[in-house]
Amino acid sequence: MTDVAVVGAGIMGSATAYALARDGREVTLYEQFEVGHTRGSSHGRSRIVRLAYPEVGFVELAKEAFAGWRELEREADAELLELNGLLELVDDPAQGSSAALDAAGAEYELLSPEGARARWPVGVPDGWSALFQPEAGIVRADLAHRAFVDRALAHGAELREHTRIDALDDVDARVVVVTAGPWVSRFFGDLAVHTTRETVAYFRREGAPLPSVVQLDPVTRGHALYSLHDPVHGLKAGTHHAGARAGPDEEGGPDPALVDRVVEWVGRTYPDADPDPVAAETCMYTTTPDEHFILERRGRVVIGSACSGHGFKFAPAVGTRLARMALDTM
Repeated sequence: MTDVAVVGAGIMGSATAYALARDGREVTLYEQFEVGHTRGSSHGRSRIVRLAYPEVGFVELAKEAFAGWRELEREADAELLELNGLLELVDDPAQGSSAALDAAGAEYELLSPEGARARWPVGVPDGWSALFQPEAGIVRADLAHRAFVDRALAHGAELREHTRIDALDDVDARVVVVTAGPWVSRFFGDLAVHTTRETVAYFRREGAPLPSVVQLDPVTRGHALYSLHDPVHGLKAGTHHAGARAGPDEEGGPDPALVDRVVEWVGRTYPDADPDPVAAETCMYTTTPDEHFILERRGRVVIGSACSGHGFKFAPAVGTRLARMALDTM
């Protein structure tokens, strides 16, 4: 019997397995497909990393995660973070992240549309403002995911790909950590989560990477549209929480209407990008009502789920927390 089994080798499961194996625990990491598959939430070349959040708790968690990313970079001898800053576009500055950043002691600038346009070829709507936060940019998602897995294996973890777990009682481990992403409801039907298939598109853009951009919804304060650097094509953009509800085992591709919405936004926001997308893909979101994460223990089982479409950047911190919760059950 192994110490800990981790069910689901996406970014959170891989980060958890790494934290446990580095601590000297026996860990088996189960993946029903293969590491890096495109049916869940952890694939792709880049994800936004940022400190800017309207909630100070997320700012502090992001700080912790940044330290974890740097530690992984050192151990894996790889550059995983590319920090070119973040522009948060808001209709009203009071809706943005400035208050939370102030509370956390994080650096930022508030810019007018004209001030932002003078520094970067990024369109800011008239009458809006732009918050620039320098500790932001992208994490090389596929490289970071693989680094967590490889370093976990280097510390003695075992990886079992193409191994589907249907019943947690059948897992031969003292503790089971479930990081199953959109498949979490297979095990816990009582969780208040829902899954959606989201759409992202890629555009050709030459030149140096720009800051990542999030445009906040004036009503929800969540980011409605976002963009970030893509290492291959230059620009990745998408809508946030706009996809239709779908189960993770249902077939489905990019939503043409959402691609059109992204194309229209990119055309207004990036004058130096080719407005015709070169590719589009999907990503599953598993979301809670308040978009916070579920980190919960039930007996010998620890649940790490529902990253609500914004969890990737927090993986080092969440993995460490889930590892601690698993050890607390032993």
